[in-house]
Amino acid sequence: MTQPSLRRATAADAAALTALTRAAFQPWVAIMGREPLPMHTNYTIAIAQDQIDLLDLNGPVALIHMVPKPDHLWVETIAVHPDHQGRGIGPQLLAHAAATAQTLNLPELRLLTNAALTTNLAFYAKQGFAQTAREPFRNGFVVHFHKPLSP
Repeated sequence: MTQPSLRRATAADAAALTALTRAAFQPWVAIMGREPLPMHTNYTIAIAQDQIDLLDLNGPVALIHMVPKPDHLWVETIAVHPDHQGRGIGPQLLAHAAATAQTLNLPELRLLTNAALTTNLAFYAKQGFAQTAREPFRNGFVVHFHKPLSP
């Protein structure tokens, strides 16, 4: 079996990335009581404006959506198709984000997740992220995380 390869998303990937993100985030709808915001991403626009890299195995199986900021790399979304979860792809994508940030001379990664998604909170903590803030958002809360990177 071929190992998934990381590549930059192109406009031709937009529909597949939409389907991937919707599948990855569907389990959270019942927990949050609404569709998570990544399920509404317009990938045609996002691919043109931001950096979206994906793991491809006869089609996208995971993606990381990153936005360089002046003092950090913002991780907008990580999505792994349910058929490929639990295989270490999430940590691999975060390692890729860290390498991308270092290439851009950015000292840290930042992201947020919904506070109701306790598995995400634990996942990011396990990956070395620290909580920096918690704020109300759409009848719930979001938790902000950051991870300083070594020079």
